[in-house]
Amino acid sequence: MTSEPGTDSDSVRRVSSSSPWEDAFGFTRAIRLPGGLTLVSGCTSIEDGVIQFEGDPYEQARVAFGVAFTALEKLGLGRQDVVRTRMYLTHARDVDEVGRAHKELFDTVRPVATMLVVSGFVDSRMVVEVEVEAFRGA
Repeated sequence: MTSEPGTDSDSVRRVSSSSPWEDAFGFTRAIRLPGGLTLVSGCTSIEDGVIQFEGDPYEQARVAFGVAFTALEKLGLGRQDVVRTRMYLTHARDVDEVGRAHKELFDTVRPVATMLVVSGFVDSRMVVEVEVEAFRGA
C-alpha cells in the first residue's frame, strides 16, 4: 500500500513494500515527514520474499540499499537526497565489503554513515541490514 501523494505539505506520507514483516509487525517501509525529512526502515536483501545472495555481504548491501532507493523513489526522492545511512552487519569481517558497496553507491553524495556489528537478524541467512534517511525541503 502506498499513500497517495498529497499537496498538503503538513501531511505525513507513508509507503509500504513487499516485506513479509510489515503487516505482521505493524510498520511501514518509509515515511516522509512535513518539512522534508524521510526515514526508511531497516532494509535487507529480501526481494519478493526470497533472500538474495545468501552470505555475500557486498551483494546483500547493494540489494538492501536498492530496496531503500525504491521506497525513496515512491516518495519522489533519490540517492542524491540521502543524508544518513546506517549499516548493520553480523560479522566484523564484512566491514570492507559493505563499505565498498556503500562507497560505490554514495561516493558523490557523502551522507553521514554509521556501521555496527550486531548479533544477528530475524533470519540467519541475512548478513546486512541498512537504514536510510533523506531530506529535501519544500
